[in-house]
Amino acid sequence: MNLPFDPEREQSGDPTPRKPLRRIFRSRVAYAGLAVGVVLFAAVIAWQGIGDVTKALGRAGWWIVAIALLHLPSLWADALGWRSLIPPGQQPRRRTMIRARWIGESINDLLPVLQMGGNVVKAWLLVDRGVRLGRAGASVVVDVTLVVLSQILFTLFGLSLLAPSLGHGRPLLVVLVGAGILTILLGGFYAAQRRGFFGLVIRVSRRILGGPEWISASDGAATIDAEVLRLYGERRALLTSGCWHILAWFLGIGEVWFGLHLLGHPVDVRTALLFESLGQAIRTGAFAVPGALGIQEGGYVLVGGALGIEPGVALALSLARRVRELLLGLPGLVAWQGSAVHRALRRSREDGGTDRPGLGPQSSADQEEIP
Repeated sequence: MNLPFDPEREQSGDPTPRKPLRRIFRSRVAYAGLAVGVVLFAAVIAWQGIGDVTKALGRAGWWIVAIALLHLPSLWADALGWRSLIPPGQQPRRRTMIRARWIGESINDLLPVLQMGGNVVKAWLLVDRGVRLGRAGASVVVDVTLVVLSQILFTLFGLSLLAPSLGHGRPLLVVLVGAGILTILLGGFYAAQRRGFFGLVIRVSRRILGGPEWISASDGAATIDAEVLRLYGERRALLTSGCWHILAWFLGIGEVWFGLHLLGHPVDVRTALLFESLGQAIRTGAFAVPGALGIQEGGYVLVGGALGIEPGVALALSLARRVRELLLGLPGLVAWQGSAVHRALRRSREDGGTDRPGLGPQSSADQEEIP
């Protein structure tokens, strides 16, 4: 049975649901994916040899830090695309959305959370900024859908440029099958949202992760599912968000183009587009492995081989982007914990002020606890 929707009760919660996140961190599935990723990562490095990779990275030197800066425009565009899904009266500031997107991306890139933990934190960061829980959760779910949809379009665009050189051979068939599978998965994801996706996630999470905290989390599932359906009716917001996300994918081309230039293998914009579109498609398919560790490296070598890029250079590009994930991700994790500490201290001061006699009236929640 779902509890009635209470915005005041929503706003009083922590910025992140600690117990569900703790369950995700302790999930055997997440750590199994991490173990697989580590093995694959080591295997790819051993297969290609560390010498060529070190040589390529040596050419870039400290300029490799600039790759992290080139990721910021994509982060900005994705954040604004997500912001478009929130009604104008509830929209947080742009810097708040960028910060929430940055923190969520940092969590998904660096922690074994099955690409779920960062999205949960993003929603709760919005709740902490005054966005209603239903719309905050719905915006994250629909935003993920639009990101994948825009990625499929981006990949198909890259494929259209690559098709003449591939002809009708096996590589073209592999790419087409991959795009088709991604499309089918997205269609299933959308259909699940139309039938109560959030409630389904909560039920599955209770079975996989266990713990009584998921029972209380299910109380707001119907509200979020209703907001998802309502949001899909806002066509202008969906179109605006989708355009921002497509722009983000194209901005990512600059990161690849500049990175390959630094590594001593300059390419044209078309080749960079092909590399980015196909490489990101492989990374998305490895959502169960934290940060697509090992999968990204192997995929870059395969895609690079198809585009005439030396394996050592392609692998060095993957490692350069790993450096970017650390340079942006570690501060993102610190910012997340800083938000949690700040919220805890603020609540402690508020509770301390209301508990002492004569300092103010009790909250409605406190009054309800008095027999």
